[in-house]
Amino acid sequence: MNTRSKIAAVTASAFALSMAAAVAHADDEDMSPEGQERCYGVSLAGENDCAAGEGTSCAGTSTVDYQGNAWTYVDEGTCEDIQTPYGTGSLTPVERP
Repeated sequence: MNTRSKIAAVTASAFALSMAAAVAHADDEDMSPEGQERCYGVSLAGENDCAAGEGTSCAGTSTVDYQGNAWTYVDEGTCEDIQTPYGTGSLTPVERP
């Protein structure tokens, strides 16, 4: 196998792995418990259910209270009614100071 073929094989493998990760993440969207929705910016430090963004991995890894890119499950329809010192909860990640 020449160098060009090796590079192509490695590139194809890397692409396949990244696509598998993307599919796994997309499937995660459907994993919400029945009657629950993801609510960003409402969890206390270390109490998020998942997805706390850069520098974190998953559940329990948020570093500050009300971290805007960390979510927790709440009852459907209640997220945007939850009040925090920075405003209400959000169904999408939010900027927080």
